[in-house]
Amino acid sequence: MQITSPHSFHIPVMGIAFTIDSPIKVAHFGINSTLSIIEDNLIEVMRKYYYQQNNETYVPISPKEADSRARRVTDYLNLMQRIVSSKMEKLKTSAFETGSDIVKYFEMLPDNSMLKEKYHEWFSLSDPEEKETAEKLLLESLVPGAIEVNIMTKVDKEQLDKQKQPIENGSDALTALKGYADCELSNSSLVLSAGMNPRLYNYMEGFSAFDAYELGGFHKKVIIKVSDYRSALIQGKYLAKKGIWVSEFRIESGLNCGGHVFATQGLLMGPILQEFKEKKQELQDSLFELYIPAIRAKGKPSFDKPHPIKVTFQGGIGTNEEDTLLHKHYQVDATGWGTPFLLCPEATTVDDNTLELLAKSKENDVVRSKASPLGVEFNYLKNTTAEKERLGRINKEKPGSPCTEKLLESNTEFTETPICTASTKYQKLKLEQLKTLDLPETEYNQQVEDVLAKECLCIGLSNAAPLSYDVPFLKKLTAVTICPGPNIINFSKTRSLREMTDHIYGRNDIVQNPNRASMFVTELRLYIDFLRKEIGRNTSPTTRDFKAWEKFSQNLLDGIEHYRDLASNYIIASKVQFEQDLEDAKITVSRLRESQLAIG
Repeated sequence: MQITSPHSFHIPVMGIAFTIDSPIKVAHFGINSTLSIIEDNLIEVMRKYYYQQNNETYVPISPKEADSRARRVTDYLNLMQRIVSSKMEKLKTSAFETGSDIVKYFEMLPDNSMLKEKYHEWFSLSDPEEKETAEKLLLESLVPGAIEVNIMTKVDKEQLDKQKQPIENGSDALTALKGYADCELSNSSLVLSAGMNPRLYNYMEGFSAFDAYELGGFHKKVIIKVSDYRSALIQGKYLAKKGIWVSEFRIESGLNCGGHVFATQGLLMGPILQEFKEKKQELQDSLFELYIPAIRAKGKPSFDKPHPIKVTFQGGIGTNEEDTLLHKHYQVDATGWGTPFLLCPEATTVDDNTLELLAKSKENDVVRSKASPLGVEFNYLKNTTAEKERLGRINKEKPGSPCTEKLLESNTEFTETPICTASTKYQKLKLEQLKTLDLPETEYNQQVEDVLAKECLCIGLSNAAPLSYDVPFLKKLTAVTICPGPNIINFSKTRSLREMTDHIYGRNDIVQNPNRASMFVTELRLYIDFLRKEIGRNTSPTTRDFKAWEKFSQNLLDGIEHYRDLASNYIIASKVQFEQDLEDAKITVSRLRESQLAIG
């Protein structure tokens, strides 16, 4: 039987370390959460730590051993499952008294939960026999949250054998997938993010772990993180042709999110969500048409109708009103609350120094940077220990980082074997090249700045957990990078898990910024800023550029009109301010269009 979380939200993957053990912290309270499984050296550190915490014998898995990356992933997830199961059993034996975990489980549930209603009914019973029967039913109804894993599809470097030849099916993403497919998790999901990786998708076809055992029933579901409907359709169809069903499309804002940002062509969240709402059945039917012949050809059990598909959303949600609007108006099945949970040590793992930075962060402290070696813009908190380390190396005329983890090695501009653009080796070679190109001073300075902006994310995004638990990760490399969404500036205190769930469900309000704009307005402003910078950095635009800018502008204006309709048909607390913000944005976009024409 398929188990469903009693909550209407999930905690998405954040960085590499920040949710590396979130399921251990929150799954026994019925909350779904996602961890990254791409950095196996961090996973090995966490294996050792939690084996000791769980009073089990830790046996190291050396990187020199065969299939070590996949085996580390498999074993960590199995260990995590044992810990969560143990916590669930302990929770079920705790007393129904103030402060106990079992009371906390029920009290954190949404108020419209039938399970919570039965819990309150239990308190009103006076007959001991009736109360005992009701308590037994309550305990049988308790379910853990899902342990979800994330693979960022673009992080898929080849692993080489002793002869320096690529190991078959040995790349980073493929071995992470194998590690997950081989683990004992059930009621779990694989979250694929950052676009389509055909090699990875083709490799998935060989694992029965993703097969359905009944209609809608999967031990391991597939979730794809997407930015728009077209991406969902393309990726969903690709997998359906291989007999793999996508159970959830996790829509994420292109710019109003943490980590890497993948901007759309000016398509805003409102119109995107509306398209999913209107075409959800069409999407389900389209995938089913390709899925059924594929599984029949493989001799697998067939189905008379499509498996259910969930549509969820994450990216900048900050209030219960916004969460409710997403559920009721856009009919999303669940919401992802990421960035605010960085200030909740009961759910995520952030070292004390970085936690303090997050709590004190203001509007200009979160920037869209060029820090990522992937060449994709990256939401980034300034003044971290990683930024100070990077700037310190530049000041000492020793820019770049030692490349120990090598997950983001992809550049072959100067070398036959790929290297990372944040590495000391690449930056030295690139800076030497730039000196020989006789570039105009402005262009030269900009290119130098872009080179030096690259930061070692493998280590920076992994260090928070080892620092928090005082377990060494890499000697003398302790700097932390963190990548919250812009929404972090609205939250300025650490919070308990109970306080966070109460905020999400509207039982309290922990937003610290009284002038916080709507999540839709925030995203709109981010897109306007993105367009402005795109126009500004292009000194010799082509006809193609002008067409792209025009389409971008029109999409923004269409989005503004969509939100005007939303405001007129849906009760919004700050309606006057919301409409004024839309009008101001419309004027700004119109002026940008005029500037485009003037350039043309």
